[in-house]
Amino acid sequence: MDVSIIIPTWNEARCLGRTLRGLRGLDPAPEEIWLVDGGSTDETVAIAQSLAQQLSLPLTVVSSQVPGRAIQMNLGAARASGDILCFLHADTLVPDDLITLMQTTLADRGTACGGFISLMAGPRTTRWGVTLHNTLKTYYAPLLFRPHLFFGQGLRLLFGDQVMFCRRSDFEACGGYDAELPIMEEADLCLKLCRFGRIRQINRVVQCSDRRVAALGPLKAHLIYILVGLLWSLGVPAPIVKGFYEEIR
Repeated sequence: MDVSIIIPTWNEARCLGRTLRGLRGLDPAPEEIWLVDGGSTDETVAIAQSLAQQLSLPLTVVSSQVPGRAIQMNLGAARASGDILCFLHADTLVPDDLITLMQTTLADRGTACGGFISLMAGPRTTRWGVTLHNTLKTYYAPLLFRPHLFFGQGLRLLFGDQVMFCRRSDFEACGGYDAELPIMEEADLCLKLCRFGRIRQINRVVQCSDRRVAALGPLKAHLIYILVGLLWSLGVPAPIVKGFYEEIR
């Protein structure tokens, strides 16, 4: 199964270079990489175009007329030709056997979607507490709020920093990301994909930036994560939930 990697970006000049350099080491390589930019005002697009040439990456930059991560990822998915879609944040590093891991996971037809354990780290520290909480909420969130799906259909709630992946056919069949959601679009996708099979958190690590925790502080960041998840689970409209989750670059 060929793999298409989709990277939504918005003002990611600080992190993007490191992420793209990491993709150069993938073995085997992805079929293609689609970088979908949402109107960056920094050097994001220039960095992507320059490194694509320098590193010989199969990368194409696309501009989204309307910003929004769900919209951008849907646009990338619409352009992709791979059998597997991998949604990668611009501040996340992946293992060099990423492609094989995704192919092996989705070779099981009982699995519809997968993601990784997200290790949150920065230049000065590794956020072990946040990492543990993010790992556990993949399980406890659906267990508390969607127990019938947790036990009956293998629902787990994955989030963007866990590098979600699924079959393109299943993504298209469920309608992809909800373009109206400004937040929690990945959790919503998990709810839709669990109709096709279980959602799995693979016992392998990807590393994402701790920039949000560094800016807010661990305690405040934890409280925001819990509040956002709770409000979404209770059906609070997404634009209201988004008000508690500011963009940090």
